Amino acid sequence: MRHWLMKSEPDEFSIDDLVRARNYMRDDMQLGDLAFFYHSSCPEPGIAGIVEVSRLAYPDVTQFDSKSPYYDPKSKRDAPRWVHVDVKLVRKMRLVPLAELHATKGLENMVTLKRGNRLSITPVTPEEWKIIERLATGRS
Repeated sequence: MRHWLMKSEPDEFSIDDLVRARNYMRDDMQLGDLAFFYHSSCPEPGIAGIVEVSRLAYPDVTQFDSKSPYYDPKSKRDAPRWVHVDVKLVRKMRLVPLAELHATKGLENMVTLKRGNRLSITPVTPEEWKIIERLATGRS
């Protein structure tokens, strides 16, 4: 099983941040993979829970709708450019704020914490996963 971090702006999910991350969903995510769900662009960004991939990547139908803000005229039904996965909630947890993630030993190389990262989906190593679960539960 692989682990992931998925983030979304609480008010609206940005398609621009998804451009490069879509390949993770299409090529790498498997049923049963777990992901941290991260709130971004809000007063206190951070990890708010865990979700599980419950449906493999499938085409995002909004790319074909010329009235949609996500319409992509280059995308074709037989070769869609945009996909998404379905997830289900595993559990909510104590918000682990971004500042706490940055200050935690062992997370220095976490992709989502690297300067300039704008991807909405990034891989999480097994070691990073364990550290963040301990932070969320208060276990050392």
